[in-house]
Amino acid sequence: MLLDRIDIAILDTLQKQGRISNAALAEKVGLSQSACSRRLDNLEQSGVISGYHARLSNAALGHKMTAIVHISLSGQFEKSLSEFEAAIRRCPNVLSCHLMSGEYDYILRIAARDLEDYERIHKEWLSAMPHVTKINSSFALREVIDRTGMGIRADMA
Repeated sequence: MLLDRIDIAILDTLQKQGRISNAALAEKVGLSQSACSRRLDNLEQSGVISGYHARLSNAALGHKMTAIVHISLSGQFEKSLSEFEAAIRRCPNVLSCHLMSGEYDYILRIAARDLEDYERIHKEWLSAMPHVTKINSSFALREVIDRTGMGIRADMA
């Protein structure tokens, strides 16, 4: 889908103000409410907008520690990958999981209350995952950037 300047304005506004009303969004981007609604529907149906959510604070919810975890599996066979991925989806503390190229097979971002909580997650979840042969954990000292949006240009789509 090619994005024009109005689509970009809609997306940029929604990234900053996800709860903006259609009327306010239409006014901000210079469209009628019905035209804005149609544009929004097209962006959703094409998959450019993949969903809406409330951004929660892990720290405010008691999860003050972030662990970055590298996982190696016994092999990158389809069965191993799919079994690991199905199991990791069930772990509620995993915020993100990416299949990687390079030395490790997966990289995870995990929220934990403290070091003892991370130890529990490591024992009860990570070590119990199918096909895991190596776990390498690092702990974030401070969050510098955690973007939920990105700059959008017309040549990106």
